[in-house]
Amino acid sequence: MRRLHAEFGDRAHFVAVHTARGHRLLPREDVEPALRRFASSFAHLEFPVALDLSGDLAAAYGTEGSPHWIALCGPPEAAVARSVYGSQDNAQTRLTYWLAEAVGPSPAAGSAAP
Repeated sequence: MRRLHAEFGDRAHFVAVHTARGHRLLPREDVEPALRRFASSFAHLEFPVALDLSGDLAAAYGTEGSPHWIALCGPPEAAVARSVYGSQDNAQTRLTYWLAEAVGPSPAAGSAAP
């Protein structure tokens, strides 16, 4: 996601979601400090991270596991445009191609098609 954000972040919005879906539920005060440390000190994420304590958000979007990539188009409805389970073959490549098609290739890519 960091690579995709670096390439498309000037033309698309990114957010990571940490979810409890499929795991035991923990109180916010037990999860949030570790998530903040991971996002800032380990993963060095330059985009927001949402905390889905109940797993309801992940369930609503029909995620299949972790990582799961969801591209939303909107506003106002923010409909799902692409949903890709991150462990599928070539998931990041497919999402890269879709982003290039949706918002245009990165300036570094020149005028060549993705």
